[in-house]
Amino acid sequence: MHVNKYKRFEPVKLDDRQWPSKTLDKAPIWCSVDLRDGNQSLPVPMSVEKKTKMFNLLKDMGFKEIEVGFPSASQAEFDFTRKLIDEKMLDEDMTIQVLTQARDELIEKTFEAIEGCKRAIVHVYNSTSTLQRKVVFQKDKQAIIDIAVQGVKKVKALAETSNVEDIMLEYSPESFTGTELDFALEICEAVIKEWEPTEDNKIILNLPATVEMSMPNIYADQIEWFCRNISCREHVIISLHTHNDRGTGVAATELGILAGADRVEGTLFGNGERTGNLDILTVAMNMYSQGIDPELHMDDMNNIINIYEACTLLKVHERHPYAGELVYTAFSGSHQDAIKKGFDAYNHEQNKTWEVPYLPIDPADIGREYEAIIRINSQSGKGGVAYILQADYGYRLPKKMHPEIGKLVQNVTDQTGKELSSQDIYDIFFNAYFEQEKILALKSFESTLEDHDTTHKGIKVTVSAEVVFRGKSRKIQGTGNGPIAAFVNGIRELDIEPFKLAEYEEHSLNGGADAEAVAYIGLTNEDGVTKYGVGKDCNINLASIRALISAINRHMIR
Repeated sequence: MHVNKYKRFEPVKLDDRQWPSKTLDKAPIWCSVDLRDGNQSLPVPMSVEKKTKMFNLLKDMGFKEIEVGFPSASQAEFDFTRKLIDEKMLDEDMTIQVLTQARDELIEKTFEAIEGCKRAIVHVYNSTSTLQRKVVFQKDKQAIIDIAVQGVKKVKALAETSNVEDIMLEYSPESFTGTELDFALEICEAVIKEWEPTEDNKIILNLPATVEMSMPNIYADQIEWFCRNISCREHVIISLHTHNDRGTGVAATELGILAGADRVEGTLFGNGERTGNLDILTVAMNMYSQGIDPELHMDDMNNIINIYEACTLLKVHERHPYAGELVYTAFSGSHQDAIKKGFDAYNHEQNKTWEVPYLPIDPADIGREYEAIIRINSQSGKGGVAYILQADYGYRLPKKMHPEIGKLVQNVTDQTGKELSSQDIYDIFFNAYFEQEKILALKSFESTLEDHDTTHKGIKVTVSAEVVFRGKSRKIQGTGNGPIAAFVNGIRELDIEPFKLAEYEEHSLNGGADAEAVAYIGLTNEDGVTKYGVGKDCNINLASIRALISAINRHMIR
């Protein structure tokens, strides 16, 4: 490592900065640059068919401003822009944005591309950074200003004779973050003076972090400084265009909005040069998670992912915020338990406010299903297993039973080293409690409620049953204050170790007149070991007896 090769980015002198005390309360103007900035960075650029498909996705998501191309850069870019206009693919309230360098011949070609369009943003740029002035262009500041002003003058002249109803100018001092702030201000003031924006014809000043060079708080300082010092602020739309070289593009954008920006450019899932553009979906979903309407439609995230991946041939990372395959899963046992309890609490709330541990949003809001929330592997715990059995199959296991079933599942994951599906978990549960080795099995059962004095002796129930014990059929009879007690008294003559009833719960497994009942019984033996049994039947008494037999068998299996 050669740390001495690098120098620290100089902070902005802004002792009375205001942005740290601001809060986000509304969505910015969004502009998607997927079709240009995103497309140029793909190993295999999109075909016209794929660009059209991506455009329709962006339109359906609610983007009103979309940068559709760099028409003067290639015939393909020009033709796609014309296709959108000629085939009337733009909604009435949509504006297309076209990119061009501040060169006369390129601007002329750009205006040919947008002829007949209702609304267009002509996005002119030239690089202003200290480094590029010195290394790439070898021009002084005035020469760079002249390039920008000449470009704006050309746009203004063509706009006056164009048949486009509404033309807005966007100017970007490319590599704004690498440009001295006073010079960035100077060149933008020169552009404003030439364009002469008004309340009805504002100018967009886009301040790009073309290369992310500093911590996001410094970018916010740069934006606040610029917003404070630019003239006719009421006629200017401040736009952000961050990249992700330091991995903080989202943070820089959010802080930049706090600092005064009105507009944000970015791409779906952050596709772009090097480490990518701003991930516009993450910023929008961050707002949504705070109760702010992002004004974008993201309620079918799977469809967005599918179209994005088909058009770009890129994959959405499985840990991508909000959209990743694994972001609504929990492998940790403590996480699973907390999620289960969170869902239980949320489902019982009258005024629904989303507060579920480890899940910043309800996955259902973006088209995800609860079944995918809990996934079980060797790191999982009892809570996740219980959640799946309840959510997917309707079994509400007693809390004290959770460690037992959790251990059964973990034994399998330890042996296989694999993640278990919901069906795998159910199979383990079913085999352990319904299909285990039957040392004791029930063939027939009948119970009779005898006359009784409810004030003195209570209920008296007689049970007659036929069981198979260790392969032999046996008839038993017993009396007690309920079917379970009567059955227990009836099997005392069998060679079964003593036990006592530790827990009993029951519930309906499903709705309707033909609903099955399910019962859970915990039995504790003389050594203090408790094991559970589960039984189900349309008759609650039989469900209870089956649960008792299930628990006895689990005790007797060594």
